[in-house]
Amino acid sequence: MKLTVVGLGPGAGEDLTGRARQAIAQADLVVGYSAYIALIRDAFPNKEMISTGMKQEEARCRAAVAAAAGGKNVAVVCSGDAGIYGMAGLVYEVAQEYPPIEIEVIPGITAACGGAAVLGAPLTHDFAVISLSDLLTPWQTISRRLEAAAEADFVICLYNPRSRGRAEALRRACDILLRHKPAETVCGFVRNIGREGEQAVTLTLEALRDNEEVDMFTTVFVGNRQTMLLNGRMVTPRGYLQRARSGDAAEGTDCPEPPAYETKAEKE
Repeated sequence: MKLTVVGLGPGAGEDLTGRARQAIAQADLVVGYSAYIALIRDAFPNKEMISTGMKQEEARCRAAVAAAAGGKNVAVVCSGDAGIYGMAGLVYEVAQEYPPIEIEVIPGITAACGGAAVLGAPLTHDFAVISLSDLLTPWQTISRRLEAAAEADFVICLYNPRSRGRAEALRRACDILLRHKPAETVCGFVRNIGREGEQAVTLTLEALRDNEEVDMFTTVFVGNRQTMLLNGRMVTPRGYLQRARSGDAAEGTDCPEPPAYETKAEKE
């Protein structure tokens, strides 16, 4: 019938969008990782649900696609956004092996957005999102991406920064970043975004390298050369005030000449 891949947003489900809530409510069956199913079970007590543990992503998606091909409306739920390190891509891949079904992806608030809001405004300019998990991506590839993003002076958001099996991942990543970014680069991290025990910390890149609080429930933010702390908040300027102060203004005025039009990219 139909399969909807739903992003629940970060944390305990308080950032669930209206579209996401509606998709779950309309589903005959909800499928997801056990921790994510637990977040929504109380809100949908009469809903049929299937949950599986870690490293059973393919099995979850196959169960969901098979149920949809069999005539059910199915919702696959993911933390954050389903299309950012989520199940949306795998659902499309698996679905190629089954009779055609309608697939819709419902976006959610990803950890980069949720964590940035807690810290202040670190992603106001160009940024890159990189996962440090080498479970599916070789570390050699991850290191090249870190090198390129640091050399280009992107703000960098790091997912999956450390786990029990990858205790040195963040330290290794910081060593790469320190080749191109100053040791005093403003950084921050947020643990348990939107959950009980939420914790936000700002620190330097040098201090981040040796921090032991970062774990798999943490999202890390590494600033660019313009990122600063304003009243304790991590802020990356977009450049509006800096443009005005640099003298890039219309002759005879104190303010820059407004553009004839604004593109969507400029607004964002």
